[in-house]
Amino acid sequence: MSTSAVFNGDEVAPFFGFIGAAAALVFSCMGAAYGTAKSGVGVASMGVMRPELVMKSIVPVVMAGVLGIYGLIIAVIISTGINPKSKPYYVFDGYAHLSSGLSCGLAGLSAGMAIGIVGDAGVRANAQQPKLFVGMILILIFAEALALYGLIVGIILSSRAGQSRAD
Repeated sequence: MSTSAVFNGDEVAPFFGFIGAAAALVFSCMGAAYGTAKSGVGVASMGVMRPELVMKSIVPVVMAGVLGIYGLIIAVIISTGINPKSKPYYVFDGYAHLSSGLSCGLAGLSAGMAIGIVGDAGVRANAQQPKLFVGMILILIFAEALALYGLIVGIILSSRAGQSRAD
């Protein structure tokens, strides 16, 4: 006599949800790592010429690190929404979570690339011309906003999960 767990919803749906959670975290962390590495190289290079500006020039590294937190937030939201033993989990829910993770993750990846490139060039330019600091910060803020847009859309898409059928 075999015992099988009662499963509500579609059997393959959690796969898409978990891929969405993984995509959010992996792509956001890839963007954070690239942004940190690229702008960190600029900080190290600039620190040779002007060591007194190193702490002021660490802003792009911090902003890149925040991108990984965005992916973590979405991954936690998605993974807590996947519990097919207590509530039916359908393919619609899996796709909602997949799109949520991809929107946040890929936005974080692109923002990390922008922050890395701007941070690298910006801190080097700031070492030569201090008046460029405010402009660099504004560009970095707009690059970070791209990831924030992905986070917001990811939260909205994740909230759509569970609305596929009237239970």
